[in-house]
Amino acid sequence: MTFDSSARLAALREQMKNHELAAYIVDSGDAHSNEYTAEADDRRSWISGFTGSAGTAIVLKDKAFLWTDGRYHQQASNQLSSGWTLMKHGVPSVPSWTEWLTKPTHSSSLLPSGSKVGLDPALITIADYTTLAPALTSAGVELVPIRENLVDVAWEAEVKEKSGGKEGKPQRPKNEVFVLEEKYAGEGAKSKIERVRKEMEKDDVFGGDVKAKSGDKRCWGVVLTQLDEIAWLLNLRGSDISYNPVFFSWLVLPTASSSKPTLFIDIDQVPQKTYEYLSGLGVLVEPYDSLIGFLEGVGGILGEQDLVLLPSRTNLASALALGLSRVVSSTRGPISDLKALKNDTEVQGFRQCHIRDGVALVRYFSWLERELKKGGELREYEAALKLEEFRKQLDLFRGLSFSTISSTGGNASIIHYSPAPNGQSAVIDAFKIYLCDSGAQFSDGTTDVTRTLHYGTPTTFEKRAYTRVLQGHIAIDQAVFPETATGYLLDPWARKALWQDGLDYRHGTGHGVGHFLNVHEGPMGIGTRIAYNDVKLQPSQILSNEPGYYHEAGDESFGIRIENLVVVQPAQTPHQYGGVKYNKMERLTMCPIATNLVEPSLMSLDEIDWLNKYNAEVLSKVGPLLRETGDSEAMEWLERSCQPLSIV
Repeated sequence: MTFDSSARLAALREQMKNHELAAYIVDSGDAHSNEYTAEADDRRSWISGFTGSAGTAIVLKDKAFLWTDGRYHQQASNQLSSGWTLMKHGVPSVPSWTEWLTKPTHSSSLLPSGSKVGLDPALITIADYTTLAPALTSAGVELVPIRENLVDVAWEAEVKEKSGGKEGKPQRPKNEVFVLEEKYAGEGAKSKIERVRKEMEKDDVFGGDVKAKSGDKRCWGVVLTQLDEIAWLLNLRGSDISYNPVFFSWLVLPTASSSKPTLFIDIDQVPQKTYEYLSGLGVLVEPYDSLIGFLEGVGGILGEQDLVLLPSRTNLASALALGLSRVVSSTRGPISDLKALKNDTEVQGFRQCHIRDGVALVRYFSWLERELKKGGELREYEAALKLEEFRKQLDLFRGLSFSTISSTGGNASIIHYSPAPNGQSAVIDAFKIYLCDSGAQFSDGTTDVTRTLHYGTPTTFEKRAYTRVLQGHIAIDQAVFPETATGYLLDPWARKALWQDGLDYRHGTGHGVGHFLNVHEGPMGIGTRIAYNDVKLQPSQILSNEPGYYHEAGDESFGIRIENLVVVQPAQTPHQYGGVKYNKMERLTMCPIATNLVEPSLMSLDEIDWLNKYNAEVLSKVGPLLRETGDSEAMEWLERSCQPLSIV
């Protein structure tokens, strides 16, 4: 539904006028570069009406532009009003927002020499700033950091006006922080801190290029702003961000073991048990809002040889407080890679929680089939609530890992569709494709699974497209690849079968997954993003395997995605040419893959064998737990769904 944002744009432009700005940048993220944000940080959504999780807006005096990637092109087109121009990032002819700003061929007519472009320094990374500022300066345009967020000012004024001064804009959550037991984490926080400090003592901690410039410089310490990195390092969890078990905080970790780490967090979030735990680790606790002052103090006492490591996604405000000449931000920092390599306890937790999760999924899909056969009216959102109800009955359940994508027919063609609540979502059509992408958080792991089903008779084209997607999924699952391989190099394997039919999809093939943390985790991934070519796929990394296809054709629209999580494992090969070792994938997700959408004539015998063996594995692992629930109808559905696909 289109949102009329004209009044909000006018309010922001009034603030821009007060600062003599020609443009203002509004990003999707928060001061911690979170993908999902708290309501208080939904500034881009508030100003534009576009609710997707990724996108950047640039508001000018009389125009407004919004950039978002292929996952959200259709959604943004539906939600943006006429006052906005949608910039479809990823389309060859469309520049990125940084290219648009910095290349005169794109923006010179709108941002003439002498213009000022404003931004909140807490909401832009150092990397983006250091790229933008010089390029804009050369074009005669000044990039102006403004500590007070102008969208917040307009937002606060609107809410106060509507409430008669009784209310303000949403505030940052301050929920209780708790300790994740080592039996789930697999390693104590003291051990993790020691490992990170050892990484910071290495000669290449600043990266090869920086080392040559810094000479004998040493790493004083690291400033951590990524919430999942802090949660992982300290073995703490929270609930300040929906679906992500993290808490608002900052952490300053000096390299020297004689200096204590300092956690900046609202003390109201820290119960006595957690406070005592932190004290036992030797971690000091300071108020959340005191970080900038603390960093200014650190900047004043740094020795001539000292540099501070700020991972590449750290915000500009932190760097300015320390002094730009005192920071290095060209690397992703030590924790990102360490966190991505799961220990044995974490990997085993992933295996177990996926089997339990399979019980909930089977019960849901069985229930859904029965409800649709009754001919009643069942809406997408209410169906998603039923799936959550089944998950809540599972051991160690902590919540969903993202908002469930429950989509029927044409809605499934919207890659990151979100059904509307309160009876506003579509009625599920038993004669159309149904796509469900969902996941859960458990104390011992995180799940993310997509299944595409059809409870009626699929069309010939739907079956062909589904089969091509399945072939891509199987190709990634069966891949054996050298230890030097990256997800960028592996991505074409998932698209080969689709390309044979001239089909494709506008999203990555796989993302990293955190352990009872963010469902989207770097640095590795499988996709066309060139950044994925910088990260090798290594044993114990957890990734998704999710090729798809999305057909936009009016009433004939549909979407297909098949997603499992996998863990990279060492592969035993007859040879190791050049001494290079090889890796493979171990699948974790345990939920039947539909066979009534498959066109067997397109598949090889090996692919059909893979499908049959996978569904048999699901039956053997999920079946025993499902029987314990006493849900005989779900058990019958599981057995029927796991019947082998005939080769004939």
